[in-house]
Amino acid sequence: MEISLRKAKFSDLDFLMTLRDRTMREYLIGANMPISDEAYQKRIHYHFEHAQIIEYEGKSVGLYKATYDQDTNYWYLVQLQVLPEYQGKRIGSQLLEHLIDCATQTRSKVGLSVIKSNPARKLYSRHGFKVVEESESELLMRREAV
Repeated sequence: MEISLRKAKFSDLDFLMTLRDRTMREYLIGANMPISDEAYQKRIHYHFEHAQIIEYEGKSVGLYKATYDQDTNYWYLVQLQVLPEYQGKRIGSQLLEHLIDCATQTRSKVGLSVIKSNPARKLYSRHGFKVVEESESELLMRREAV
């Protein structure tokens, strides 16, 4: 599957709001987390400078955000969301593998958080992420440096 990334723009806001709702609403409700437009926008704007739109065949299908802190030599997967109709097509796996390659080059750990009920945690586990901390609703997962 040929995917590409492009820098997100504020003109993508409608798509990102729809994406957030379609991919996260069920899990946010289950975790008793907010699903208001304001909460969605706050999450979308968080680290927006790192936001990239995932495209497949010229169509926007998801969002990818990852940051790197050189001082701590730590990568963090901020967000990875793919429209439901494109899930199961290895888009998430391809992006995780790319992030892991970046971390391997810098001998870094990679971290992420995921809502406990979100089936994406299985994807992260398959790619070597282990639970290192948990709250009432979320898991902090980390992949150690290789």
